[in-house]
Amino acid sequence: MLKVWGRTTSVNVQKVMWAVTELGIPHERIDAGGAFGVVDKPEYAALNPNRLVPTIQDGDVTLWESAAIVRYLTRKYGAASLLPKGEPQIAVADQWMTWADTTLYPALISTIFMGLIRTPAAERNQQAIETAIQRVGEKLAILDGLLMNRPYIMGDALTMADISSGALMYRYFTLPIARPGLPNVESWYKRLAGRPAYKTHVMVDYNLLRVAGA
Repeated sequence: MLKVWGRTTSVNVQKVMWAVTELGIPHERIDAGGAFGVVDKPEYAALNPNRLVPTIQDGDVTLWESAAIVRYLTRKYGAASLLPKGEPQIAVADQWMTWADTTLYPALISTIFMGLIRTPAAERNQQAIETAIQRVGEKLAILDGLLMNRPYIMGDALTMADISSGALMYRYFTLPIARPGLPNVESWYKRLAGRPAYKTHVMVDYNLLRVAGA
């Protein structure tokens, strides 16, 4: 059985668990990271020397890095669902997954989310937060254009391309920040929010992570 180490409040764990549930993979999730500890133990470091979550074990395969995990699970279990048809389409999906991790994540999670939720108000770099908010809006406008005539990133069906950026959208649309008009991204987000797996694993109350004074 697939084992997943990670806490439910981690957006990277949420990404993996959303994919696992969409794919219908029997699994066991083990709380790790944050208040749960575990990652500081030698046994965990043997699985993931970064001591971060998520980490999976699937038979003889041990893997860390959430996007790599989603790609692996999709290729192994998702040929009839999350995996696009044909190598060119898979490459495009991979492009959008990488875009989410390298373009959206640093600004949205590392700067905005961490600044507003994980940093006391008196210690925030407000200028950095405002710059990141503008950057995320500008980059999501690219996705908004793509989604103008399609319900999901690759077309008519949810694929792994939607997982990486889609997992970030709950936080984007619920944080107290200014957002530009992005009608197609908003419709896409509502579509994702209507999926049971997304509701269960991504729409998790992040106020549990809020520090005093934030």
